[in-house]
Amino acid sequence: MKPGNATDLFKAAAEGNRIALARAISAIERGDKVGEEVSRLAFPKSEIGVSIGITGSPGAGKSTLTSAIIDVIRAKDEEIAVVAIDPSSPFTGGAILGDRIRMQDHALDNGVYIRSMATRGHLGGLTVAVPEAVRLLSAVGFATTIVETVGVGQIEIDIVNEADTTVVVVNPGWGDSIQANKAGLMEIADVFIINKADRVGTRETRRDLESMLDLSAAKEFRPPIIETVASEGKGVAEAYDAILSHRSWADASGLTAERRRRRRRNEVERIIRATIEAKVAKLIRDGESDGSFRKLDDLSLDPHSLASSMLEGSQ
Repeated sequence: MKPGNATDLFKAAAEGNRIALARAISAIERGDKVGEEVSRLAFPKSEIGVSIGITGSPGAGKSTLTSAIIDVIRAKDEEIAVVAIDPSSPFTGGAILGDRIRMQDHALDNGVYIRSMATRGHLGGLTVAVPEAVRLLSAVGFATTIVETVGVGQIEIDIVNEADTTVVVVNPGWGDSIQANKAGLMEIADVFIINKADRVGTRETRRDLESMLDLSAAKEFRPPIIETVASEGKGVAEAYDAILSHRSWADASGLTAERRRRRRRNEVERIIRATIEAKVAKLIRDGESDGSFRKLDDLSLDPHSLASSMLEGSQ
């Protein structure tokens, strides 16, 4: 495998080489030419696997639940990949790797691949490289990929654009937050999980969720509400069964195909925006280096005229 050779990198990853897979995802995160080519190679083979998004507020137990779902899937002798979105380090810009630490029980299991990816300040809690990484994981043979989002104090709705099935995790006593986030919750949740259900307030939280579902616009698929104590493995098998039920319904109804269609179009838009933003950043750097902005400082040129001049010069 030649360093920097996307074809060899993708082939080795597809053959089970985890070092090659890690390098391929890193190239995708960097957004360099190798990453672009890896993504192109993965694209035709990326519709095989399914993706599960797990989101919720900080402290809801998303990582513990993810780890417990891994146990359920591995008991079926199926391989699984996890993309854990962590807050970016303020010093390096990289992921803090908190989710990897919390899932360390699976570190030595060759049937589990866990990758932390940094938010890099992206407001929705999802890095723009996530859909390409999920596509690659599917293309190299993972039937299921879980995307666990970072908690940012509110429900992140970006995940609905990146997952075939979206799981929203809440805790007992979360009634006020449920009301505050009603619109977002109703829009993105395919499955509700009340985690830490051994605590006081579980019944009230279920009642609040049921009431919101009753009052919301009618949906063809009513999101089930499952109670779990993920730290003890309680209710996790039932939660995964609910995810599988939604997956079957979504496949049969055409929802999976429609979500993937939207996902591909959203990705094209993101790539275009990122390309334009990179060009804008270069124009600003060039303007600083060639002294163009001094014309603003001495008031000899207004912002509109300078912008027009810089754009014309970039043609």
